[in-house]
Amino acid sequence: MLDVGVFGASGFGGAELMRLLAAHPDMQVRLATADSQAGGRVADLYPSLAGAYPETVFSGPDPAAADGLDLVFLALPHGASQDLVPELRKRVGTIVDLAADFRLKDASLYPEWYGEEHHHPELLAEAVFGIPELFRADLPGASLVAAAGCYVTAAALALAPLVRGGLIQSDGVIVDAASGVSGAGRVPRANTHFNTVDEDFTAYGLLRHRHTPEMEQATGAQILFTPHLAPMNRGILATCYARPTGASDPLAALADAYRDNTFVVVSERSPSTKATLGSNSAHLTARLDPRTGWVVSICALDNLTKGAAGQAIQCANLALGLAEGAGLPVVGVYP
Repeated sequence: MLDVGVFGASGFGGAELMRLLAAHPDMQVRLATADSQAGGRVADLYPSLAGAYPETVFSGPDPAAADGLDLVFLALPHGASQDLVPELRKRVGTIVDLAADFRLKDASLYPEWYGEEHHHPELLAEAVFGIPELFRADLPGASLVAAAGCYVTAAALALAPLVRGGLIQSDGVIVDAASGVSGAGRVPRANTHFNTVDEDFTAYGLLRHRHTPEMEQATGAQILFTPHLAPMNRGILATCYARPTGASDPLAALADAYRDNTFVVVSERSPSTKATLGSNSAHLTARLDPRTGWVVSICALDNLTKGAAGQAIQCANLALGLAEGAGLPVVGVYP
């Protein structure tokens, strides 16, 4: 069994990691850190985890507590991992970061899109970008993985095979995507209050959402990205539009690209967020519309599982030479 630590275990992403790791055949959680929740019991904050962690207590985020661990997941807000990773690399064999701190290869993009310089740009080249279905060959043996987030994963899975195969033009691609409220994190804000979100559907981050350069890096396309907040707990639905280069069938191209990938379902069915609930699976479809001259490619996934914790575990499995699907559910929870 591999000894695992979860930094930021009190957030939604951290809690999802704890849920999935409880069923992992090769990993056991030895450390669960939190900041404001330090000293409290995991089961008191998340009673859903009580069966697996009845007496586990959140500890403070001290890097020294990770000494001797085989693997650490960082489920922290953006910016919190940058100074923590260099210290943890002295203590831990493998680190998987769920935030955006090491995703972008070009350090100059951080001040442009995140408003501050990267503290350790020398590590960006070492970090492996984590979407296994698209960058699987880079993951075995990786010691630092920057797992992609939910919006980017959905858009990249829908678009990257079409860009790589030359089926669509790589400029002027449009991504309209909707997220459940859990994507905003556990700490409540004015725009995520129940009375604000309920019976509402709103676009935000117009033209300058910070995940845009990550989408462009992952797909190789120029993208106009518009995120939306939907009144649901979990889920991402990304509807992507691009101009075709010919008459090739984009659905057949996706089916061929993901034929041997356990966690991608390609079909003629229009994807549904609820069909992916609690699973590490992404559901896709695509169409070529000869009437308007557009390709539409759609992806649904659970933002906390395939879009965060599940993908991070999938990356860790590959980095450590374990079965890629170990501990990860393929089937969603319904209804």
